[in-house]
Amino acid sequence: MNEQIFTNYRLQLLNQEILGTLVVRNGAIADIQPGVVAQGQNGDGDYLLPGLVELHTDNLEQRLSPRPKVHWSLEVAASYHDRDLAAAGITTVCDAVAIGDITPTSMRMTQVAPMIDAIHRGQTIGRFTVEHRLHLRCELGYEKTAEVTDTYADHPLLALISLMDHTPGQRQYAQLETYKDYYRGKYGVGQAELDDFIRDRRTDQQQFAQKNRQQLVQLSHDRGITLASHDDATVAHVQEAIADGATIAEFPTTLDAAKEAHRYGLNVVMGAPNLVLGGSHSGNVSARELVELGLVDIISSDYVPQSLLYAMYLMARIADIPLYEAVKPFTINPATVIGLAHDRGSLEVGKQADLLLVHDDGVVPRPTAVIRQGQRIA
Repeated sequence: MNEQIFTNYRLQLLNQEILGTLVVRNGAIADIQPGVVAQGQNGDGDYLLPGLVELHTDNLEQRLSPRPKVHWSLEVAASYHDRDLAAAGITTVCDAVAIGDITPTSMRMTQVAPMIDAIHRGQTIGRFTVEHRLHLRCELGYEKTAEVTDTYADHPLLALISLMDHTPGQRQYAQLETYKDYYRGKYGVGQAELDDFIRDRRTDQQQFAQKNRQQLVQLSHDRGITLASHDDATVAHVQEAIADGATIAEFPTTLDAAKEAHRYGLNVVMGAPNLVLGGSHSGNVSARELVELGLVDIISSDYVPQSLLYAMYLMARIADIPLYEAVKPFTINPATVIGLAHDRGSLEVGKQADLLLVHDDGVVPRPTAVIRQGQRIA
């Protein structure tokens, strides 16, 4: 029998914090008790949390192409990505892979199948330390989005589909100047080309978005795949998501949209970088404002895995709530919406021993160990 004892830790349980002892046997949580014992690993009052559950990270793309025109081996990039997540305290991740983009030669157009294959291979052969699932980010304005997504409808790792629409002039890019600045930098589109570029994107959206939406919604219903809206900006956007059967509202861009989503029981996801930085880089609603109003259910690292843990402690201060309450948007809430709360997301007897040990010096909380199914991974 493989047994580990963690004692004198501030255990963040679902509805309370206790200074106590947690016992792991054969990769699962076997016992939780208040008080300190004489054996095992003494935490000296440090924190012990459930491993973090991440629904939306683009970090694999960052590792594959850390700079423009620089491309790593996909297998190497996937391994680096996995280690980034483990070091950040993430023990379960939905890797966000985009279906569709605006330029035919972009990485999102050429590397979809290889990225998904690399994730599946790394998970299957045990190369990864974190448990990986798939989140397909479906760009509605791309002609073949529904067709490509359908080829992965029965993929064993598929956990989440989100409906994206990055057409200029609405949602995330309601302000055209913000859109222009972003795509000048990302794709090197010159000023003279931008008007044609924007017109083409709007034409694509008008031609393909509604048909793609209908097919993807039907696919999610038929396969029982969790569905998310993305960048809702208006009450109408949220109502459309509700009609589609979405259960998640990713990154609403306005206060009105966030309120409407919360009112109807959608799980509102906001980005940890937005929370940490005090605002959106796109000029959209501040995650801090939504946290203060109690409108945020899940926090995602988005493009910075290391932002999650700091955001958790920051959220506790901003919302003036106990840490065990701030833990939920990073653990049990995301686990619940993708159907994994039965075996992870909280410190409970019988669940996987996915654990995050944290020392907080009052400035930056830092992981001292990350454990998945009883095995240390970072």
